[in-house]
Amino acid sequence: MSEQQSSLGANRVESTTPDRAAAPDRAASPNAGAGRATGRRRNDRIISASAQMQEVVDQASAIARSDATIVVSGQSGSGRKQVARAIHQWSPRAGGPLVEVQLASTTEPAQSRELFGEDGAPGAIARAQGGTLLIESADQLSGSALTRLTDGLRAASGRVRLLATVAPGGDAALSPLGAERIAIGALADRIEDILPLAAHFLAEFAAEEGVEPVGFSADARRWLVEEPWTGNVRELRERIRQAIRLAGQGAISAEALMLSTEGDEVPSFKDAKRAFETRYVEGLLRRCSGNISRAARMAKKDRKDFYDVIRRTGVDPGQFRG
Repeated sequence: MSEQQSSLGANRVESTTPDRAAAPDRAASPNAGAGRATGRRRNDRIISASAQMQEVVDQASAIARSDATIVVSGQSGSGRKQVARAIHQWSPRAGGPLVEVQLASTTEPAQSRELFGEDGAPGAIARAQGGTLLIESADQLSGSALTRLTDGLRAASGRVRLLATVAPGGDAALSPLGAERIAIGALADRIEDILPLAAHFLAEFAAEEGVEPVGFSADARRWLVEEPWTGNVRELRERIRQAIRLAGQGAISAEALMLSTEGDEVPSFKDAKRAFETRYVEGLLRRCSGNISRAARMAKKDRKDFYDVIRRTGVDPGQFRG
């Protein structure tokens, strides 16, 4: 998949799928049990264990076989784009292009240029011929752009299938499209999905870092399911990415996830900062086999400044040298 920043101010991703879409399978979930995994690539999979998300997957897979316009609503980071991508992959159009357009925070002229093209350059609708057009944040379409989009899809005579993602309640703005609706709940409302998702991301980032995933400590698993996750799945994914870089080969702790470990007791800022610095230094030195200069470069700090941090934490670089 290629990704670029459009000159019009909207993010655009275009990709094509293989000859056949992947069938649903079971996700391996260290320390967390197995959740249902669907999707073509690891980072596009839908990991589900909750009844709520299973219903979303069932609804999406059933409606994918039609040519209906579909609006997927949910909070930012809840996985609405992954569901939309899966619908394309499960559809008869899976062999055609998937053209993704992000219209959040773009002006009306930019929206029109992105969707319909300008000065001979084809717009997203033209590029999606024979496949699927996915519009993210479609509830931010201007009235005139929505009218032109409706007319453009009608003129395409079924050669383009439209998928759209919107914020909760934003589907009302797209009523002229006569779309089917799929709603995704916040991650905090489907806590059964948290540990399978965390295990999925752990395996993903461990492979990237070239380490063997160990799993999560008991306190990490406990606090993973108790966090409010206001950033939803996207926040969880980034927490796991950061934590594995700190933990290296070891099990992921609640501290590495930057979560509290003492019930409702909140540590002082000084203690929390010291704990984070210690974990951070240990993680870097482990990755660099105790090489302080290399670790300092990775931390983007002057070697002397980084050495001062090491002394402050009391970490011995020698224990990481082979």
